[in-house]
Amino acid sequence: MAPRSINFPVFDADNHMYETTDAFTKFLPPEYKKLIQYVQVGKRTKIAVNGRVSEYIPNPTFEVVAAPGAQEEYFKGNVEGKSRTESLGAPIRSPEAFFSPEPRLKLMDELGIQGCVMWPTLASLLEERLRDDPRATHVAVHALNQWMYEHWSFNYQDRIFPAPVITLPIVEKAIEELEWVVERGARIILIRPAPVPGFEGERSMALPEFDPFWQKVVEADITVGLHASDDGFARYTNRWEGIHTREFLPFKDMTPFTTILMHQSRGIFDMSASLIGHGLCTRFPQLRFAPVENGSGWVRPLIDALQSAYATSPQIFEEDPVEVFKRNVWVHPFHEEDPKGLVELLGADRVLFGSDFPHPEGLADPVSYVDEIAGLGHDDIVKIMGGNLARLLKVAAPVGA
Repeated sequence: MAPRSINFPVFDADNHMYETTDAFTKFLPPEYKKLIQYVQVGKRTKIAVNGRVSEYIPNPTFEVVAAPGAQEEYFKGNVEGKSRTESLGAPIRSPEAFFSPEPRLKLMDELGIQGCVMWPTLASLLEERLRDDPRATHVAVHALNQWMYEHWSFNYQDRIFPAPVITLPIVEKAIEELEWVVERGARIILIRPAPVPGFEGERSMALPEFDPFWQKVVEADITVGLHASDDGFARYTNRWEGIHTREFLPFKDMTPFTTILMHQSRGIFDMSASLIGHGLCTRFPQLRFAPVENGSGWVRPLIDALQSAYATSPQIFEEDPVEVFKRNVWVHPFHEEDPKGLVELLGADRVLFGSDFPHPEGLADPVSYVDEIAGLGHDDIVKIMGGNLARLLKVAAPVGA
């Protein structure tokens, strides 16, 4: 595939690695060796977390996956009425570029992508399935980060910026992990946008209890990625559905009820409301949050809610919450959404391009996103396609081969 002729760098905010089967296990301490296991269930390999087999990712080895962009038309408008499963199409065998940095650079050159943030994929299951054991959560996350640093580094040739995970149940442990990844060159971290489990229940990461951690984030001058993960919301929807399980199954066909709720983007809406409503972004105005792979349909309803709350109760806010959002948050819209409307709402400086490559929900040809923002001014297009991300991560715009 010949890359398009584009006269500016493309810096993709949402690329994904597929983890190898030793990603969670290679660096686990001996006393935790049974915490994460790959097991055979019939003819299939599954991942078991703390003794419980998970169906979250149907094939956790990623040897065979849905093709990149397989569901692109499904999400843009499913005129044929395909089921979610049907929309995945014929599977492919994963190339080495999905697993390792050097072949990935070659693929990026073919696609016309100069740089990207590289998010883990299977890692999104860890925290929810270990929510009852905070200490084990920190152990598992650190083992994953050790593997990621060894396998990908946190800055590969100034073009691939893998995002290590920071989990927050024990604040002191979170600070240790943050310092560990920053010392090794991380420019962005992944924090699950969800209430934080703890020894006495769940609570928001925006509460003052976590301020020592956020002070360290400010000192490190690092960006916080709020990438979509298993945020535990399935526990809520399952209560309405009469389903008695904790498991979230993102590739299973949904009911009309769960489909409606999915389009509300409740998780990231609530997370962003907490960052502002609990005062975190006011206490630390330097923080930079990037909700990635959460879409943008939730942004206008949140802005409306912030405006209404401030209009009726200005005395309870230390500053205008809408201005706080525009100061502290950068948004990555889905490819099927309305980026121009988002630009009108937030300004081009706060919009990020991300392709979700090589996931089936994303774009098979990432650079084709320029067609979605055609009609914007050239400077705005350059910002959205990579300039904003470079400034957000405080790195030079990557240059390809």
